[in-house]
Amino acid sequence: MRLNATTAVSAGKEVATLAGGCFWCLEAVFDEMKGVTSVESGYMGGRMPDPTYQQVCSGGTGHAEVVQITFDPAAVSFRELLEVFFVVHDPTTLNRQGNDAGTQYRSAIFYHSPQQKAVAEEVIARLNAATLWDRPIVTDVTPVSAFYVAEGYHQEYFARNAGQPYCMFVVAPKVQKFRKEFLQKLKKAG
Repeated sequence: MRLNATTAVSAGKEVATLAGGCFWCLEAVFDEMKGVTSVESGYMGGRMPDPTYQQVCSGGTGHAEVVQITFDPAAVSFRELLEVFFVVHDPTTLNRQGNDAGTQYRSAIFYHSPQQKAVAEEVIARLNAATLWDRPIVTDVTPVSAFYVAEGYHQEYFARNAGQPYCMFVVAPKVQKFRKEFLQKLKKAG
């Protein structure tokens, strides 16, 4: 199912689109963040219309696995979303997150406005200057393009499959890291 990235959002809400490896990880983290009203897994940045998961996984479509986050900017800023984003994934590995390798797992920020682009570039410059990692950040900052919603079984994957091995060993540690580092940003404490 295709959704246009410029689809109208409820009054007072904004959209952020981020890629940082497997979309299950980012969805699970941002689902728990204050000010986030919805998170949807999908595909963006490729050449083929209406790609399937299998096509994206082949690496031949050019799409990244992304999450499209709808948020209330009165409760959480785009900058705060990026602060979490850069903690819960490795932005220094090109086309890879852990054992997940390929362009579909690249680190990217698909900006929806000139303001989002400016914030993303400023955050990346600040983090690179702080030399938090041994290598520079390779996160792409690129304009938003067509967003394709991932198949239904990918939505809320971690919430429905927490006992699955990938979820236990890859997704859960990222969720735990978010909870530990950003306790004040959790929707529900405890």
